Amino acid sequence: MNESGKGSVKTTGDRLAFNGVKVFSATMAPDRDQLGEKVTAWIRQHPQFKVADTIVTQSSDEAFHCLAITLFYWEELPEKK
Repeated sequence: MNESGKGSVKTTGDRLAFNGVKVFSATMAPDRDQLGEKVTAWIRQHPQFKVADTIVTQSSDEAFHCLAITLFYWEELPEKK
């Protein structure tokens, strides 16, 4: 994000503004299996946020597999005086 607290992500063609990021991650298999439901529940609990983009990342080493879902969203903020 830049100094104004706003950023943008490039999707297929358009740049969508965002001013918030939420990261969900899990390393244990049962937690990874439930990660999508956790993200969906969070989105439903925050209807005021407009999701601008989503990035899914997987990383692994010899012992662990990590799944991360990163949401970039826009939240209308009160105007500063």
